[in-house]
Amino acid sequence: MHEELKQIISQAMNTRFEFEQKLIQRAWEDENFKQELLSNPKAVFARESGEEIPTNLEIEVIQETANKVYLVLPTNPASSESEEELSEADLETVAGGNCILGSIMRPQCIAFTLLRNANGLT
Repeated sequence: MHEELKQIISQAMNTRFEFEQKLIQRAWEDENFKQELLSNPKAVFARESGEEIPTNLEIEVIQETANKVYLVLPTNPASSESEEELSEADLETVAGGNCILGSIMRPQCIAFTLLRNANGLT
């Protein structure tokens, strides 16, 4: 995978982490918000990010307990990428496409587009 692409994905993951941390903090401080996040995460993500969430994208929120911890392994965008140069079509996909949480930071749009395409989402 190209170093520039790795850097973009890393930046996007950091942006996603920061956004999720804000949601977690608010859920800890506001029980009503927490319940809404647990029951309708897609609507909360859309409202809090200011972005439209693709209809085929599922968002699940799970709450850890004192006796259970979750580790989420994101999709590896490198698993469907080759070490070759990107084609014009691939470059166009990276430059355009749908955007989630895009108002937070542009690289998030790029990474989500890559992840979406790697997972066959439209």
